[in-house]
Amino acid sequence: MNSIRRFQIFVGEVWSELKRTSWPNRQEVYGTTIVVIVAVVLIAAYLWVVDIALATMTTQLFRIAS
Repeated sequence: MNSIRRFQIFVGEVWSELKRTSWPNRQEVYGTTIVVIVAVVLIAAYLWVVDIALATMTTQLFRIAS
């Protein structure tokens, strides 16, 4: 079987699967987008606090050592 025919079969199968896929509506996409944005902001804030704490502890440790 040549590669062009295999590609055509592949595209046909992909198209068939896409027709059977259940796509989210606009409200579901909006809701999950808000959840992702809030989660990213919370994780970023947590990492910022941890970074500041570790930087402060490292600075204090080097001041004591020197």
